[in-house]
Amino acid sequence: MRWAVVATVAVGSIGCARDDRHVDAATAGIAVRAGVDGLLLHGQRWWPSGFNAPQLGTRYSINVGCGAETDADAYFERLPPNSLTRFNLFQALAVDKTNNTMNFQAVDAVFRAAERSRQLVLPVLAPQDGGCDDDRFKQHDWYIDGWTATEPVPGRAVLSFRDWVATAVDRWKDVPVLAGWELMGEAEASVCGDAECSAARRTCPADAARVLRQFMDRAGGLVRERDPGRIIFAGFAGGGQCGTAGEDYRYVGASPKLDVLDYHDYSPDLTTLPGNSWDGLAVRLRQARELGKPLLIGEVGVKAGGCESLAARRVDLGRKLTTQRDAGAAGALLWAFVPDPRSSECTWDIGPEDPLWGLVAERITLTPQ
Repeated sequence: MRWAVVATVAVGSIGCARDDRHVDAATAGIAVRAGVDGLLLHGQRWWPSGFNAPQLGTRYSINVGCGAETDADAYFERLPPNSLTRFNLFQALAVDKTNNTMNFQAVDAVFRAAERSRQLVLPVLAPQDGGCDDDRFKQHDWYIDGWTATEPVPGRAVLSFRDWVATAVDRWKDVPVLAGWELMGEAEASVCGDAECSAARRTCPADAARVLRQFMDRAGGLVRERDPGRIIFAGFAGGGQCGTAGEDYRYVGASPKLDVLDYHDYSPDLTTLPGNSWDGLAVRLRQARELGKPLLIGEVGVKAGGCESLAARRVDLGRKLTTQRDAGAAGALLWAFVPDPRSSECTWDIGPEDPLWGLVAERITLTPQ
C-alpha cells in the first residue's frame, strides 16, 4: 500500500469532549494519509462524510461575502465526530471590502471554530468560475501563466493566485484540524466563446490536459514546499470537463502533487453509478485505482423542498452513498449546508434541522487497519 506523507500525529481523538480552549498544534495535529485503499485518520481507516459549507467565511462587515452569514461555532458543534467539512477559502473572503487590503479575520474565525469543536476541514483556495471570488472564469491561458499574474479586483482580489496560495498555506498550515488543501474547485482549461462563458460556447484546446497537469504540478509544488505533510485534493468535477475528459482525467490525476482525486455527483442515479463509459464514476474509480489514489465524492447532492420531502431525500442520498461506497469511493460530502434553507423551493439546501445530519453521522466510519 502506498501512502502520502503523513501530517503531525495527533494526541487524542477528533471525537474527544469539546471545550472552548484553542487546540495546541504541537499536541493535536491531525494525521490524514491517502493511499490506494482509501484515507487514514490517526492510523485508522477512515470513510469521511460531512458537508460542503461554502458560506462559512462570509462576514459582510468585512468581506463581499457569499450567501448568508453562518454561525461557525453552532455549525461545527452540531457535527458528529470525525466528519469532514469542505469550505470556501477564496481570496475574496480575506480582502477587506472597505479599504481593499488583506483582512483574515473572517476566515481565521472559521478555523478557530473548527478547532474548538475538533472538526476536520478541507479548504478550497479558488473556484473555476470565479463565483464568490474574483468573478473571473479561469481560461486556458490562466492555467499557463495567468495564475502567477496580479490582476487586482477591488474588494475581491489583491494578490495573484500564486501569491494567494503561498499566503494561505503559510498562514493556516499549522492549524491542527486542517485535513488537506484543494487548489481549484472543478478546474478546466477551456476557452470562453462569449461574454458569459456559457458551457455551450466554450472550446477545448488540444493541449488542455498538458496545461492542466503542469498547473497542478507547479501550484501543487508550491503547497508541498510550504506544507509537505499535508495531502492535496484534486477538486475535479470528473464529468468530462476540458482537460480531464476520458483518459485525460488519469493523466492530470497522475500529478505527484495530487494525493486524492475527486468526483462531483448530482445525477438522479441512486443504485447505479452515474455517467457514461468515458466519464462516469465507474471509469473515475478505475483510473484512481490504477494511480493508487483514493477518490472522494467531493460534492453529492439531491434536490428537495418544493420537489421532494426532506425525509425522502435522506432515503435517496442514503442509497446513493451506499452505491458509491460499495463501488470504492473513499468518502462523500453532501452539497450543501446553508443556515437559511429555502424550504418551499426545490434546491440542494441542507439546513440545521435537516435529516441529512443523521445520515452523515451514520456513514462516517473509523476502524483499525
